[in-house]
Amino acid sequence: MPTADATLQILSRLPLFQALSSEQLQTIRGHVLEKRLAKGEFLFQKGDPVTGFYIVVHGQVKLAIPSPQGLEKVVEIIGPRQSLGEAVMFLGRPYPVAAQALADTLLLRIGHSAVDRLLENDVSFARRMLAGLSMRLHALIQDVESYSLRSSTQRVIGYLLQYCLEDSGDVEQAVALPTAKHVIASLLNLTPETLSRIFQDLARAGLIEVQGRTIVIPSVRRLREFEP
Repeated sequence: MPTADATLQILSRLPLFQALSSEQLQTIRGHVLEKRLAKGEFLFQKGDPVTGFYIVVHGQVKLAIPSPQGLEKVVEIIGPRQSLGEAVMFLGRPYPVAAQALADTLLLRIGHSAVDRLLENDVSFARRMLAGLSMRLHALIQDVESYSLRSSTQRVIGYLLQYCLEDSGDVEQAVALPTAKHVIASLLNLTPETLSRIFQDLARAGLIEVQGRTIVIPSVRRLREFEP
């Protein structure tokens, strides 16, 4: 478990808690529990009851919707300093997704009662909570728009470009994929075979070089301007 001071630092750096007083942070700290997951271990399954929300300290957690056939649709990948579960916490419903660690992961769990107390006593906290949930909803709408209006190749290019600097120009950049390619494929609503084919097509066009889980982009400008 991180020390009390380390936990307070983690909480204070989250956008949701940045404006809280030290006294309020201490109150939250008293409701924090540690949760460690080994790679591949589930934090919760679809249908499990919700008792709070989680913050990733280090590692990665995959949120996915499982199917009866044993397949899954990856909805989101949560990394360090990101949170999960806060939206469902207010609905009083079970988790609509499953959460599984993609690497050895340390999380902090914040109980529902602590959040309720802050919402009742701090209007600014309630506004930040709403803003955070709204941003997540906006991101999900953008994902749906991407799946509906953009081609498979455009989705892959857009995914790679989000890891590049806006003003990269013709400077070479290397993108380390944050997780396995089959997980990224599901996130982009593609099959692993389609993702591999697109990588091969982009490589043949001289737009990328695939080196395992590292994608080298010789010219970000050319990749951005590419019309598939």
